[in-house]
Amino acid sequence: MTTTQDPWETLHTTALLGTDRRPLPDTALPLGGSVDRDDPATALLELAALATVRRRAGALPVPAVEPPDPPAPQDGRPELPPAAARRLAVLLAGRTTGGTTGGTGTLANLTELLPQWLAAARERGLRPPAALVPALLDASRARSELRQDGVALAGPLGRWLAVRNPDWRYVLRTTPPGAPPQPADDRLWHEGLFAERVTHLTLLRRRDPAAGLALLRSTWPTERAEDRLLFLDALQDGLSPEDEPFLEAALGDRSKNVRATAAELLSTLPGSALARRMAVRATAAVRLADPGTHLLVTPPAECDAAMERDGIPPKSPTGRGERAWWFGEVVAAAPLATWPETTGLTPDQLLALRVGDSIDETSSSWADDLREAWARAAVRQHDPDWARALLGPAPVPPVRGAGRARAPRATGAPAKLLSVLPPAERAAWTAAFIEVHGLGEAFQLLGACATPWTPPLSTAVVTALSRTAASGAYPWSHSGVLGMTERALAPETAGAVEELAAGTTPDSAWAETFARLAGTLRFREAMLAELGA
Repeated sequence: MTTTQDPWETLHTTALLGTDRRPLPDTALPLGGSVDRDDPATALLELAALATVRRRAGALPVPAVEPPDPPAPQDGRPELPPAAARRLAVLLAGRTTGGTTGGTGTLANLTELLPQWLAAARERGLRPPAALVPALLDASRARSELRQDGVALAGPLGRWLAVRNPDWRYVLRTTPPGAPPQPADDRLWHEGLFAERVTHLTLLRRRDPAAGLALLRSTWPTERAEDRLLFLDALQDGLSPEDEPFLEAALGDRSKNVRATAAELLSTLPGSALARRMAVRATAAVRLADPGTHLLVTPPAECDAAMERDGIPPKSPTGRGERAWWFGEVVAAAPLATWPETTGLTPDQLLALRVGDSIDETSSSWADDLREAWARAAVRQHDPDWARALLGPAPVPPVRGAGRARAPRATGAPAKLLSVLPPAERAAWTAAFIEVHGLGEAFQLLGACATPWTPPLSTAVVTALSRTAASGAYPWSHSGVLGMTERALAPETAGAVEELAAGTTPDSAWAETFARLAGTLRFREAMLAELGA
């Protein structure tokens, strides 16, 4: 049986094989037309052009598509200025190189600047062009940290599209910042995926803590241990004494991780029964020696059943000695108000005291353990007075000839203590630290500071970068800090960075680094100006 081959497929096959390997097809031409077959390649193109016209002319119109009902709701917000809309398109495209800004060199990874742009646009109450909303929803789907601002910016059109595209259903489960509370619909709690249930519980706790607790209680006995653990974390939003009976019952959970999480939450409630029990244990372990010149430490001799129920594992998971482990857990869980109340001393006065062993009062082996436990308590209980005392005053340069600058007082993680302080105080303390100690140990401190950094902190960082470059160090030894500077430095420091780039040996690693940083700062400066921010 002979099968007639589609003329278009014949042309396609000839183009793939080449006219030197396959002769031109003997295709009939409309209206008696002809092609010059002495030049097979040109003739093939002409035949393809004629076949294309024939195929398109013979296409039948498709039935008209009925417009969706109802149409997308109107969005009363003003549209982005044209320059800002173009900037958004660039950011969503995720270009990372290949351009310059004011002659200052290639730019940073622009996708890292998208969160800042979205937050600024949302604060200004602007809406994107409709054509960019799908790309915005795709970007927010891929990066959960963009979702709240991305959904807020997409507005009514984004929610309308989410109903019609399963890939964007996350929009319907995302509450934008400042949005009015929505009526509770607990179907998602009973029918949704685990991540959706966690999100539902978290949002419910934020607007109605009692309703969130009641919902969790309703299914708690049937939840898996690993799920119960994350559901407990959601109780941090709106945590109050009303949650204490539920958390106290969770101390008897069959999962040790659930018990530990419940105990930690209860320890952040200074008036809870667990906090009072820990205060009794802590004051038995630490007492003010007569006549009040130092503190004596008597760590717990054992981890009894009551301590274990209150979330203290009998075996240290850190490799520390068991008594040191029990001691740290007890002091970290006790209300910090316990110490001024029982000693009459302020946090600064307590921290200035020598720490001795109840057996050997000249030993100071427990001093670091006590300070570290107090630091954990300050972070857990969000106590700025204790955090300030543990950090100590902001570092100051040494007097000339007096040797090295004094190291910070804090043990453990100063960055966590910084996070308890107000943003302006965090920035000022970190700027002073960098001015004295440089960038070597500043990465976590900078990460605890609100972005964009204040002008004084930004200036301190730029000055430290200049000193680092002059010292002969390589840029990649400070890659973490440099990555933060691109999105956190105040844009006003662009001029100072450009001066650094101009004053650095051409074609060196630092010249390229400073040029890239200056270009990114100019980019951020322009993007914020376009938004009127």
